[in-house]
Amino acid sequence: MTDVTDVSASAPVTAVDSSATARLLAEAAGRIDAPDVVLAMSRGGVRTVHTGGSAEPGPVARERLHYELGSASKPFAGLLLARLVAQGRVRYEDRAADLLAPGLSVHPAVRRITLRHLLTHTSGLPGLPADFYPQAVPRWSSDPYGNYPADRVVRAFLRARPRHRPGTRWHYSNFAVSVLGHTLAAATGTPWEVLLHQQVLAPLGLEATLLRPGPDSTDATGHRRDGTPLPALDTGGFTAAGALRSTPLDLLTFLEAHVEGAELRDPTLAAALTEVTRPVLRRGWRHAHTHTLTWFQHPTPYGPVLFHAGATLGQQAFLGFRPGTGLTVAATATRRVHRADTFVATAYGLLTETP
Repeated sequence: MTDVTDVSASAPVTAVDSSATARLLAEAAGRIDAPDVVLAMSRGGVRTVHTGGSAEPGPVARERLHYELGSASKPFAGLLLARLVAQGRVRYEDRAADLLAPGLSVHPAVRRITLRHLLTHTSGLPGLPADFYPQAVPRWSSDPYGNYPADRVVRAFLRARPRHRPGTRWHYSNFAVSVLGHTLAAATGTPWEVLLHQQVLAPLGLEATLLRPGPDSTDATGHRRDGTPLPALDTGGFTAAGALRSTPLDLLTFLEAHVEGAELRDPTLAAALTEVTRPVLRRGWRHAHTHTLTWFQHPTPYGPVLFHAGATLGQQAFLGFRPGTGLTVAATATRRVHRADTFVATAYGLLTETP
């Protein structure tokens, strides 16, 4: 792993043809098989939203339903950490164990794990705690997380034996980002839900972004591959890693705040928004994969794109933006990911191939 510098300048913004964008989104939606599909794009501040799917529309418009974001919740956690650092309330190099359990004896590798390690998937922790699976497997397709509460996540972290020395290898970890959430709550003396609302959701005006199911008929219903509907996901103690629910319109607002020239409701977010778009590490063969604190980053002919996808038992989400051109893409679908699924590839193509 090595530090990297910022990528080259992006291509200039071109005029937006909303009718052409509408046709582009409609064509893309036709390649996604799901009961509900929403593809939303913002180009130069002009929004276009396409809704569709195999199910009959319900009483609430699809673009106003709350969709489970799964791992696409992580950019929100990253922005929260960056804001707390900008406020001087925590530091990236603060050690998580010291904040969670001061004075407790833990494995030396655990003692070295910092907030930065947890967020950037370089902590050495596995994807999920070892003792998660015995209780989850019997309910793998219905409720694998609900019986694994916050205190158990914290205990699993404090007794962990990391696979690698922190900071040396990248390994995607829901466990690590969940620990980050509990650590920030402990460090600030504020519950995660309250902290996220105060520091990120309210300042950005994200009134339709929630950490739990919304009022009746306002939540999208996930489905298994065979079309069987699923209950709302309970993430248990893994809240920071995947509990958010949001509407496609709120997701566009979130993404638009990250692009150059964005007008912010709360200008004090500017430093944190800049920080989460800055490349911080590369990994893989010849360091081919670039990451910011919280986004995956790829090069395109139109400049760098930053993105993150997420999936729950019966829903999927994709968030992405091009910082320099003002293009943002938010996509949701209500069918579980499967081997031949086209959802992520389609949403990614809208982000990387749209002029």
